[in-house]
Amino acid sequence: MDTTRPDIPRTPPRPDGPPRPDGPARKDGRMPLREHLRELRNRVAKALLSVFLGTVVGWCVHPWLITELTGPSCHIPGLHGIAPATAACPNGLMVMQGVMTPLTFTFKVAMAAGAVLSSPFWSYQLWAFAAPGLHRHEKRYALGFVAAAVPLFLSGAGLAYWVFPQALRILLGFTPGSFSNFLQGDQFLEFFIRMILVFGLSFEMPLLLVLLNFTGVVSAKSLLARWRTFVMLIFVFSALATPTGDPLTMMVLALPMTVLFALSLAVIAWRDRVRSRRAGAAALSPDEAAPLGEAELLGEAEPLDPTPAQNPVPAGSRD
Repeated sequence: MDTTRPDIPRTPPRPDGPPRPDGPARKDGRMPLREHLRELRNRVAKALLSVFLGTVVGWCVHPWLITELTGPSCHIPGLHGIAPATAACPNGLMVMQGVMTPLTFTFKVAMAAGAVLSSPFWSYQLWAFAAPGLHRHEKRYALGFVAAAVPLFLSGAGLAYWVFPQALRILLGFTPGSFSNFLQGDQFLEFFIRMILVFGLSFEMPLLLVLLNFTGVVSAKSLLARWRTFVMLIFVFSALATPTGDPLTMMVLALPMTVLFALSLAVIAWRDRVRSRRAGAAALSPDEAAPLGEAELLGEAEPLDPTPAQNPVPAGSRD
């Protein structure tokens, strides 16, 4: 016999755990803070895993990497360090000091190589974390920015690797003939990594300008009005940011940045023309009805004459 009263509704069972957001909220990219933190944790874990795998690859090829890194400096003519000459380093400039220095130096080289090799993967993880909160066209733009950022950074890093031996040759050329010189491994590597970062991040400057244009902060007209100021700032930044401080390294960094600034200015000008063309095509034609507040697009309407006609036509005289 059922003793439940029909006028009292039964209490629905309490679900286990917090309620999950509905479908439309997830489609809009909205999620609670807990899921945001979980998503961030997963993305960071994948990025660190990619860096770890790249470091393993760098560790496997670290003898070749160290030879390619130190070889140009070891073959600078006219210099001789305090270390004995070897086949890998004839001038004896490269030295290490300490018991743990060889291990830490090798690990730093492998980790730097891993960060460079895995840059497309951890850059994608950063984009994938921000993508759910973007609209469809914003996702397309963000993916394009990520796809352009990695080649630009690698191009700057490659240019730094090319100019690094020339910069060392200029700086070490000031060593007096009565003195010897030597380069400690840790200081040499930190100097090289700093130069790689400066060149790589400097090559991201045009991408930043395009991003600011996409968000409506800057326009081609404002950049063209101050292009001389921007060029001067590029040369000042190159003189201050380069670790060596010599004119050759400054020019090697400033000239490509100026070219990239001109290319970014061309892209921004092209996009502004496309935007203005679309805005003109979106204007209402004279045959369309204008909503409230858009009378200025169609011009002022002529007011009706409230006075009646002087000679009205009788209704019976119409054909």
